[in-house]
Amino acid sequence: MNFTDSKIAEYAESFTSEESGLIQRLLEVSVEKMEHVDMLSGRQVGMLLRLLVQISGAKRVLDIGTFTGYSAMMMADVLPEDGELITIEFNEHYRQVSDLFLSEPPFDKRIYQIMGNALEIIPRMEGDFDLIFLDADKINYPKYFQVCKTKLRKGGLFVIDNVLWGGKVIDQSDEKAKAVHKMNEMIREDPQTEQVILPVRDGITILRLK
Repeated sequence: MNFTDSKIAEYAESFTSEESGLIQRLLEVSVEKMEHVDMLSGRQVGMLLRLLVQISGAKRVLDIGTFTGYSAMMMADVLPEDGELITIEFNEHYRQVSDLFLSEPPFDKRIYQIMGNALEIIPRMEGDFDLIFLDADKINYPKYFQVCKTKLRKGGLFVIDNVLWGGKVIDQSDEKAKAVHKMNEMIREDPQTEQVILPVRDGITILRLK
């Protein structure tokens, strides 16, 4: 969902840098094979992630919610040679697309995919991350915030997608909206963070751990 006039949204996207040829092919195959292609982050969010990785100098990135691999590839594409991105996905069905593209160079040496429940996997992971991107099951957003905060280095960035949830966070009209709103409140009240919500597509939070 866009929170700006559709013509303005189209104009803004038309002036946003395009993805590489391989990532554009990923988008095409995702549309061909997947039903819920609206789960893709989209060019504006993808380019924002790419720029944040570059600006922050991130070397170790965690991507929660692989889907077909778009966000992981956008970020990994600009990692340094010694950088790594770990991406976690629960749904095996999405691997029929992601495996095709994550196995291509240079992503085959930069991206490591783990299948399973992220809330169980993340606490067992060693080391901190420079940047974490969350785009997974919304009902568990409050839990993701709590667990991811423990894995983010001081000064690291936590980027969260769909934080406006189609505008439903205003009146919390469904359970997912309630969960997203609760996480938004938790972030606002946390003295260890500074953050901004941007009304890009379905809303995106950029948070820095103090």
